[in-house]
Amino acid sequence: MAATEQILQHYESIRPEQEDFYKDLHQNPELSHQEHRTAANVARSMSSYGFQTETGIGGTGVTAVLHNGNGPTVLLRADMDALPLQERTGADYASTITAQDQGGDRVPVMHACGHDVHVACLLGASRLLAEHQDKWRGTLVALFQPAEETGDGARGMLADALLDRIPPPDVALAQHVLPGVSGHVATRSGPVLSSADSLRITVHGRGGHGSMPQNTIDPVVLAAMIVLRLQAIISRETPPTEPAVLTVGSLHAGTKSNIIPDQAVMELNLRTYTDATRQRILDSVRRAVQAECAASGSPKEPDFETFDSFPLTVNDEATTARVAGAFSTYFGDRAGSLELQTASEDFSDIPRTGNIPYTYWGIGGTDPQTYRAAVRDGRVLDDVPANHSPMFLPVLQPTLKTGTEALVAAALAWLGLDNSPPANATAS
Repeated sequence: MAATEQILQHYESIRPEQEDFYKDLHQNPELSHQEHRTAANVARSMSSYGFQTETGIGGTGVTAVLHNGNGPTVLLRADMDALPLQERTGADYASTITAQDQGGDRVPVMHACGHDVHVACLLGASRLLAEHQDKWRGTLVALFQPAEETGDGARGMLADALLDRIPPPDVALAQHVLPGVSGHVATRSGPVLSSADSLRITVHGRGGHGSMPQNTIDPVVLAAMIVLRLQAIISRETPPTEPAVLTVGSLHAGTKSNIIPDQAVMELNLRTYTDATRQRILDSVRRAVQAECAASGSPKEPDFETFDSFPLTVNDEATTARVAGAFSTYFGDRAGSLELQTASEDFSDIPRTGNIPYTYWGIGGTDPQTYRAAVRDGRVLDDVPANHSPMFLPVLQPTLKTGTEALVAAALAWLGLDNSPPANATAS
């Protein structure tokens, strides 16, 4: 029996504690940069498994290292933060927590993106590997990252000398729970998650009375023209073979129907899959906004502010092939190909900074019957809540078991006593 099967046959021995930890974490979510309780519980658990732990990296980040003889160093990462949403799942362990956000407002908080699943799975995988060190060799680094939702958690840990605090990884691995059949895993090489940029643009006009528009420069009309013009960047400037999404999600101007304001503020979000496309569209946005302002006679140049930025996630081909081979061996027909995702993540900031090969995969979190009943003509209907929905709640099992199995199988593709890659993979 291969090492992966030998270790994972003991999953039932950790299942009750893992499920209890998950439910407690789901019931006690914390916003980005506020993951103090979560980090303390994670560090306590990892220390009890025999890991050398360090807390407070980048504010609330946790690292845990287990040395087990000579061999590769594998980094496994999970994110910990929750979202400002009111949970409506009806679960008996649903969150009723509120917290003060960065703006000082009291908001509801829930784990609506599955980070509680990620934490519980990494704890479970770490415990199993720690309890069966005779089946592998090398060094395991478990990284629990804060503030993924704000896109600056990985950068914060890097700024706090993360890569100097841990053994240099030979590979970095991460996963995310997604709408899909629970018990299944999927990955792909190349671009897998889009980059994302959020811009706040302020355009300036000249205010006045609504009855005398000739004496004004109306920023509302100006902003409307910009919204329409920006859509042409995707439909007329971007090749159809290059996926890209540009959304103006917020537009604010004025206080009263008969007052023409002196400025309008819009917020837009851009998602792309190559650095070249990303930069070209950002340049086009700036050009289009400036041109519309000039056409309207705006009294001064528009203001541009980037307030959220997520990197592109591009799975290393050789690393992904090695993990895919391990998944195929262990999961069989429950391992598949992951579709290109328009979601974004900041995990890749860490391996890109350290020049570390990496791969990132998805696990299903939806009850199989529910998911299959909701698929019509290749589309998943609203019966399956997606991440960031107040109804998002991965089915408890086999989601936790599958996420744990995936991490163990992927790690042992490097740490197993026979470190040669699977037959259909290439060593990284």
